[in-house]
Amino acid sequence: MTFHSMWAELLPVGRSPASGGYRRYAWTGADADCRAWFKEQAEARGLTYEVDRNGNQWAWLGDPTAGDAVVTGSHLDSVPDGGAFDGPLGVVSSFAALDELRDRGARFAKPLAITNFGDEEGARFGLACVGSRLTAGQLTVEQAHRLTDGEGVTLPRAMEAAGYDPEAIGPDPERLARIGAFVELHVEQGRALDLSGDRVGIASAIWPHGRWRFDFRGEANHAGTTRLVDRRDPMLSYAETVLAARREAELAGAVATFGKISVEPNGVNAIPSLVRGWLDSRAADQETLDTVVTGVEKAAREYAAAHGVDLDVARESFTPVVEFDHALRDELGRILGQDTELTVPVLGTGAGHDAGILSGSIPTAMLFVRNPTGVSHSPAEFAAEDDCLAGVTALADVLEGLACR
Repeated sequence: MTFHSMWAELLPVGRSPASGGYRRYAWTGADADCRAWFKEQAEARGLTYEVDRNGNQWAWLGDPTAGDAVVTGSHLDSVPDGGAFDGPLGVVSSFAALDELRDRGARFAKPLAITNFGDEEGARFGLACVGSRLTAGQLTVEQAHRLTDGEGVTLPRAMEAAGYDPEAIGPDPERLARIGAFVELHVEQGRALDLSGDRVGIASAIWPHGRWRFDFRGEANHAGTTRLVDRRDPMLSYAETVLAARREAELAGAVATFGKISVEPNGVNAIPSLVRGWLDSRAADQETLDTVVTGVEKAAREYAAAHGVDLDVARESFTPVVEFDHALRDELGRILGQDTELTVPVLGTGAGHDAGILSGSIPTAMLFVRNPTGVSHSPAEFAAEDDCLAGVTALADVLEGLACR
């Protein structure tokens, strides 16, 4: 099966006819269809298929217990109305790279695995990289069991409804101990490669990033009969905080985004009693990120006090800066540059990935494929097929260099 045919087969799964974007949320029907596709690809290639205790999918070539395995893959879930490439490009490219290696007659000296990590985007339960966080012990069982979606469904209930055992979840150090290297291919979420004219790049690091929930609590009242001076309107404080986040990010050379909001009672003719907004902020270093978030919170408290509104701020998730394994990163550069005088560009990213979560437990690295628009987490996300195929070849070269004689 070619890259093109695999891509065409996966493309319609979970796609909204209204937006053209994807709604592949964890433990839903669309997610189940993606997981079925992964299993079919594994079985069609004679690979050993398994699902680990945290619901992550694995397809093995060679003995899974032998140790020093080389693993590649990504995720298949999406953000709300996300693009086609974020996650799936890495999984499809992994199967295509294995096919290319077999066509080359490669002889494997180490076990090779392709993986699909569950709930990477965190679109349903609000926490990114749940599957890899559980595996690496960065999310406790108790914390995972408390995760709830917008409909009040807990993670355990969602897993059970999808046919998985939520009581089995937890750290998986034995599995990680059998992995010698993990390489994740991903569409670039930015335009660095497009600007440099390169098809493929190597990741250097992931910026520190996190999510903070701001709860502005005011007083519900009639929108038509309540004088402006008598209002305790949390929407005003929230709106001013959104603008403050932009200012703080611009001053620091970072990014800060309020991209999700919940309003109660959410009536057109009612002053809100609660406005809950989620801040996503990322920066090149920890000090800068702390400066931005502290500045946003300080401004929010001042605005809330001015409008007679109460404010609670809670950090819901945080990932410190991730420096990918330098030796593995350099090895990728050597492999990809050995037959050419060109230097493969090395670039940082503000986006989180499963490779970043696993980096604290095993050597990890990432390859990026050019995105000419720089758009991601949107139906407009795009990568040309020629660039995707260049990514497949680069991944095949890397896997051959790491896993073959």
